[in-house]
Amino acid sequence: MVISQGAAAVAPEPHDEAAWGEIARHWSFTPGVTFLNHGSFGAVPRPVMQTRQELLAQLNRDPVHFFFRVMQPQMEAARHRLGSFLNAHGDDLVFVENATMAMNAVARSVRLAPGDEVLTTDHEYGAVMRIWHRACERAGARLVVQPLPCPLDDADACVAALYAGAGPRTRLVFFSHVTAPTAAILPAAALCRAARERGLPVCIDGPHALGATPVDLTALDCDYYTASCHKWLLAPVSVGMLYVHPRAQSSIEPAVVSWGRTLGYEDSPSWRDEFNWSGTRDATPVLCLPAGLDFLESIGVEAFRRRTHYLAQRARREIEALTGLSPVAPDDVRWYGSMTALPVPADDGPRLQAALWEQFQIEVPVFEWHGRRMVRVSCQMYTAPRDIERLVQALGRLLSLPAASETRS
Repeated sequence: MVISQGAAAVAPEPHDEAAWGEIARHWSFTPGVTFLNHGSFGAVPRPVMQTRQELLAQLNRDPVHFFFRVMQPQMEAARHRLGSFLNAHGDDLVFVENATMAMNAVARSVRLAPGDEVLTTDHEYGAVMRIWHRACERAGARLVVQPLPCPLDDADACVAALYAGAGPRTRLVFFSHVTAPTAAILPAAALCRAARERGLPVCIDGPHALGATPVDLTALDCDYYTASCHKWLLAPVSVGMLYVHPRAQSSIEPAVVSWGRTLGYEDSPSWRDEFNWSGTRDATPVLCLPAGLDFLESIGVEAFRRRTHYLAQRARREIEALTGLSPVAPDDVRWYGSMTALPVPADDGPRLQAALWEQFQIEVPVFEWHGRRMVRVSCQMYTAPRDIERLVQALGRLLSLPAASETRS
């Protein structure tokens, strides 16, 4: 059950279906829909929706008052709250619309010359790859994509594989904290240490990490960290985050330029000024972030992680038993958390995803990665074991495979 803000919470155990069932009542899904795609577009609980409705009403009662006197101080408070959650100083963070905007700002700010190289892995999100492909093409630089070991089960091997592609012209390394197509937690701390040893700046793409796995930005000591907060931090869509280490703040620029400091709320100029006002936009999603963190912390962050990993593990084991195909990452909480990606023997991923929705009303993505079809299952506090069972049964029917229960004596 959700404990009221400020009260002591008794975190439910991962298998306590009655307690998690009560928590799930705070979401409003269409009856009959099985939603296993929180990793793409997270739905927010009712208390966060209520907070946004109240903010929108306040905005409409006096828009000038809201934009000039309410928005900036509340955004500053939300920024420091997020910084505290990530063990970073709030002054090293800015809000942007999404992780894409944050990554575009980094790509715009890193000065590349002909012959330079940007280093990354073969597990990266397509939109991020497109951003860096374009940045390299415009500069005459080269994007170096290093394959990581498969399976992913050794941090040292991951480090060695990535940095085998580093050279004298490498200007930046970027990688996902939690990968989108394979749902694997990469050894971010080890990868950052190796970059520092080589004197290379690092940008981490972290939309799937915030909340789902511990993120300590001070310990990571990366140069940039980009993320969206509408996934595991329970904020509405349009809440993105960009962390910039102080050593890189003098060169960072937003992807969109507007009035910047003209509306300056802060007393002295800072690198954040150009990000604070990128044009007139709906700032209420950002101002809802503290409400999302309140909800998450009322349940217990670790309780949420244990529950969602328990469900992801269940999905992993059931689908692996169904297909006989091994996942990319080992069955270990160090390598996957609230979501898991499983290979399935499908010839046409988009057709399988469409059939899961059209025939069973199951929302779950099917990715193609290195010629494999991967079903990625995201688990949130509203997910129940019956949702996993429904997916496994649907996959068995669509792929003409025996149900997992039929494969065991």
